[in-house]
Amino acid sequence: MASFLLEVGTEELPASFIVDALRQWQERIPKNLDEHQLTTSKVNVYGTPRRLAVLIEGLPIQQSDRNLEIKGPAIGSAFVNGDPQGEPTKALLGFANSKSLDLKDIFIKETDKGAFVFANQQIVGRETADILQELAPTWITGLEGKRLMRWGNGDLKFPRPIRWLVSLFNSKLLPIALENVQSDRISQGHRVLHPRSVIIDTAIDYVATLREAFVVVDGNERQKHIVTQINSIVELFGGKAEIPDDLLEEVTYLVEFPTALIGEFEREYLELPQPVIKTEMVSHQRYFPVHSLKNPDRLLPRFITISNGDPDKSRLIASGNGRVIRARLSDGKFFYDSDRAVHLETFLPLLEKVTFQAQLGSVAEKVARIRAIAKVVIASIANLETTEADQAIIDRTAQLAKADLVTQMVKEFPELQGQMGYYYALSSEEPIAVATGIREHYQPRGASDSLPTSLAGKIVAISDRIDTLVGIFGLGIIPTGSSDPFALRRAAAGVVQIAWESDFALNLPKLLQAAIAIYAEKNLLAKPAETVLENLYKWFKQRYETILADQGIEYDLVNAVSGTEDLAYTLQGLGNLTRIKERAHFLQKSREDATLSAIYEPIVRASRLAVQGNLDSVTVDVKAIINPATLTEPAEQDLYQAIAALPSQPSDEQLMEGIIAITPVLAKFFDEVLVMAEDPQVRQNRLNLLGIIRNYSRKLADFSTILK
Repeated sequence: MASFLLEVGTEELPASFIVDALRQWQERIPKNLDEHQLTTSKVNVYGTPRRLAVLIEGLPIQQSDRNLEIKGPAIGSAFVNGDPQGEPTKALLGFANSKSLDLKDIFIKETDKGAFVFANQQIVGRETADILQELAPTWITGLEGKRLMRWGNGDLKFPRPIRWLVSLFNSKLLPIALENVQSDRISQGHRVLHPRSVIIDTAIDYVATLREAFVVVDGNERQKHIVTQINSIVELFGGKAEIPDDLLEEVTYLVEFPTALIGEFEREYLELPQPVIKTEMVSHQRYFPVHSLKNPDRLLPRFITISNGDPDKSRLIASGNGRVIRARLSDGKFFYDSDRAVHLETFLPLLEKVTFQAQLGSVAEKVARIRAIAKVVIASIANLETTEADQAIIDRTAQLAKADLVTQMVKEFPELQGQMGYYYALSSEEPIAVATGIREHYQPRGASDSLPTSLAGKIVAISDRIDTLVGIFGLGIIPTGSSDPFALRRAAAGVVQIAWESDFALNLPKLLQAAIAIYAEKNLLAKPAETVLENLYKWFKQRYETILADQGIEYDLVNAVSGTEDLAYTLQGLGNLTRIKERAHFLQKSREDATLSAIYEPIVRASRLAVQGNLDSVTVDVKAIINPATLTEPAEQDLYQAIAALPSQPSDEQLMEGIIAITPVLAKFFDEVLVMAEDPQVRQNRLNLLGIIRNYSRKLADFSTILK
């Protein structure tokens, strides 16, 4: 068995590209090898700021010989008059010549499309080294990423210039070339600790050879070293490091030989809000914050940085990093003090100069719409009771929610929007409920973010997202593919998640119609209101269907609560957004405990037959549409009585119990009664009975879409 090494040496690569490139290689290279009948025992991918590498172990020296059954032309085309005993046609002769076959080696075989000519062909396995020589360059040029560049006079695109290539099959140099770079067995060590060339003798020695040159090529190994060093250092100071996953991954791919260092800054900077300090450290300097071990909520005036330099210069490097963070925190303190010198409300007029969207006006105009929409949100939640004091808090939150956008701190650090509004609201002596609502109305910022917990935060969060959705959809800008510059998918998902988490009986159609009317009054709609509304219905439907699927609800059950092509049923569900989630999870549980399968056939049969009648899809009062005196058959009389006994406003459990109770009566009805009777009145009565069962069951699900 053999090993193959491919190393691509470059100028310093972005950490994000390294991570993505290694993921692509780990996925594509094994598949590529399988396609060429090359089995392996292991495919290792490695990356540092200056190199990408793949080490493949357990390769055969050459492909195995194999026999292939190859298909030729149909009998009718292969022989004159389609007679296998007759003369071969040009089609058959051409097939034989192209595959280097003797006509005596062909045979006839029946397929599902008729009889065809076949032949067995032996394929002699190629040398593995020859195949790798062809494949390796495509692994490099096939990498995808953002901001690829050309350099020199070549056409090759890569994030940074390629400086060297190593390509070894065991100990043999395998020549490949990219532009003017020829492969060799010469790699490069650490820029500072081993600033000279490194000879790779054999592919399998790659990791060990680079380690001697102070390059830890394995990202997982580097990450473990980083975490171990961080934890060892902070223990000496009675602290605990905060290690965000994203930062850890980025730092891992910014260094080749990591050394964790601890730095410090003046205690006076701890008076700044923690989000400011952490943003300075994590987002701008790639430092790890340090918390007190005794009081985890308290930051210490220290930080951890990961150096790629000389460990003997650690004290000097830490000192330099300390000067940098002090300067950054000093700027932050200046911004913080300046912003707090005035009331948060003072910033509101400045929002008139900030554009939300060119055709939708300023942020100040958006704030006015959010305040109006917030009132509609409150009115659209059937199970929400608010006092005048609650409504005043919500309105004040909406009014001040965007004020911090024009503060000096948020201009410098846009990621602190909302968080600084919280601190500035408190310093302006606004109620804590208003300050909390300002901070929370941006939540959730992503799939893993927490949801608002305060009433003001929830209502303003929904209002802000509804305003954005209606405004952008009103301009006819609907995201396609992965492009979503206004984060409309996240906005709609946020509305759904907040409503579900809060058990809000949110009437989404009512809310959207009112929000669209607000836009229409201001002549801000570029598309007809009906079109905007229909598109938003579809948009929200797609979002909650995706969330339900992520929660483990099977797709046919998602369709059953959502309505596939039935807009009326979709709107019925959107009239109480939280009920959609409750019904979906109840159905999934019913499937898992076999309750659903017990009622499936008769209910589905009733639902599908009911379409033959003319009963609407809402009526469930059997007494209002059927006179029991007109029912002549015992089975239909029994079904009438069973339907009449169903509770009018059932819970999911009661609804399911009612359906279970009616199932044997319904099964008997189907056994003993001809639904499509010749007498129009009799037929209509029976279809109406089934229609009411369908409508009643639709309170839970559209059973016609459920698969057995």
